[in-house]
Amino acid sequence: MNEIREVLRLWLGTAGLPAPGLRTIAEHAGVDRKTVRRYVEAARGAGLERTDDASAIDDTLIGTVVEVVRPDRPHGHGAAWEQLVPHQDQITKWVAGDGEQKPLTIAKIEVLLTRKGCVVPYRTLHRFVTERCAFGRKDLTVRVVDGDPGIECQIDFGYLGMLTDPDDGRARKVHALIFTAVYSRHMFVWLSYSQTLVAVIAGCEAAWKFFGGVFAVLIPDNLKPVVTAANPISPRLSDGWLDYSAHVGFITDPARVRSPKDKPRVERAVQYVRGNFWAGE
Repeated sequence: MNEIREVLRLWLGTAGLPAPGLRTIAEHAGVDRKTVRRYVEAARGAGLERTDDASAIDDTLIGTVVEVVRPDRPHGHGAAWEQLVPHQDQITKWVAGDGEQKPLTIAKIEVLLTRKGCVVPYRTLHRFVTERCAFGRKDLTVRVVDGDPGIECQIDFGYLGMLTDPDDGRARKVHALIFTAVYSRHMFVWLSYSQTLVAVIAGCEAAWKFFGGVFAVLIPDNLKPVVTAANPISPRLSDGWLDYSAHVGFITDPARVRSPKDKPRVERAVQYVRGNFWAGE
C-alpha cells in the first residue's frame, strides 16, 4: 500500500517538483512503468485528479486501487513469476555457465525462454534470476550529473569509532549519518549510537535545520532502516521511511541504490569525517 501511495504522491507532484511523467515516477518509486500506469489509471477511475493535493490519497482511495490492480496472489507473486518457476534449474545453469558455455545475459535468457513458449516481462525475469538463480552484475561506472541547488542530497552511514557514554560509562560504537548536498558539497554530520530508523529520522530533522530546508530528492546509501531490499531494478524502501518522506515532502531516489560508483559525492565522506573531525578515544 505504501508503494501505491508513493506512486500517486509523485504523480500529483506534491514533493516540491513539477508533476513528473510515468517513466520518472517509475524510476523514483522503484516499480515498472506499466505498474505506475495501472496505479494511476485505477486512482483516476476512483476520482483522483492531478489538481488534487496529497490529502486526497486516503485509505479509501488506496483500498480501491488495490482491489483493481492487485488481485489475490496465493503465492505472493503474479502469473508471470509463476511461469518462470518450472524453468528455475535451467535458468540457473544459463546464469552460471560451465566449462564450455559462458554465462548468459538476461536478454539472451529471455530469448531462449520465449522459444520455449515462456514469455514474461523483462523486469519480472530480472527479479527472478536475481532472487532465485544467483544472478550478479558487473560493477559499472555511472557518470552522475549535478542537479540544481537545493534539489539533491546524498546520505551515508559510517562507523567512526568507540566513545564512552557519559550516561552509563560504557564504551559504545559511534556512527555518523552524513548528508552531502550534491550541488554545493556542503556537509552535515549527525552522530548516533545506533542505525535505526528513529536515528535516521532524527538526523534528517537536524539536517533540515542546518540546511535551512528540505531537499527535493534524497539519495540514500544502502541504509538498512531505509532500503529493505537493494536491487538495481526495483529496490524496496521501508514502510516507515515512505511514511516519513510523504510527511516531509521529499522524493527518495532508489535508482542509485546500487554501488559506491553511483554515489561519488558521499562515498568518501566517511573517510573525510573520520580523518578531519574524529579523535575518538
